[in-house]
Amino acid sequence: MEWSIQDIARSAGTTSRTLRHYGEIGLLQPSRVGSNGYRYYDQDALVRLQRILLLRELGLGLPAISEVLAGQRDTAAALRTHLDLLEQERQRITRQIASVRTTLEKTEGGQQLMAEEVFDGFDHTQYKEEVIERWGKEAYDKGDQWWTSLSEEEKTAHQQRQLDIAADFGRARQAGLAADSDVVQAVTRRLHEWIATAATVTKPYFIGLGEMYVADPRFTQNYDRHAPGTAELVRDAMKIYAERNL
Repeated sequence: MEWSIQDIARSAGTTSRTLRHYGEIGLLQPSRVGSNGYRYYDQDALVRLQRILLLRELGLGLPAISEVLAGQRDTAAALRTHLDLLEQERQRITRQIASVRTTLEKTEGGQQLMAEEVFDGFDHTQYKEEVIERWGKEAYDKGDQWWTSLSEEEKTAHQQRQLDIAADFGRARQAGLAADSDVVQAVTRRLHEWIATAATVTKPYFIGLGEMYVADPRFTQNYDRHAPGTAELVRDAMKIYAERNL
């Protein structure tokens, strides 16, 4: 069975022009071209387009998608990877829904919100002694003053940024992207900017923090819950970013 380019564009929510562009850059070739010049796509092409659209939703550019697909010869294995990514995204959205629902119910009911409900158990003071030992009391005091100066909404937004960054690293790991790839380095830049909102980030600091993400199980599990080996990808990406930019 095969479908015309118009049928595929309509079903996939894209355009014929986009599909033709994918063909021109070698990303998605039609299974055949009719004598009238019309392009037709078979089932294998449909599956490949599904993978392309999913990777686009994950924020990958077309060059990165081409690289990922070239490295994934086993279609079934690739689809299992994509399914895992979708499950992770569903879980993330489910947690967000539960958090917003709790906030809404308590707000409407005049109940007091608990910080642990808003920040998912985050408590920056539990690491006070460790931060002082690693980076000094001045570093802790600066970060503590910055954190306590934020509104509840700003604290929530700051924590959500970190969760989104970690999830994006996990997606990159699932997609098999290298630490020095443009996609991973873009996520690393966001991580650097996130850290820099509360601390002075030097090259040794950034590299050392990346090493800690692998050495300390508390940090490792926060990244590896997205995909095994994510913490190592983050560490390597942070070192590369620091060498290039700091």
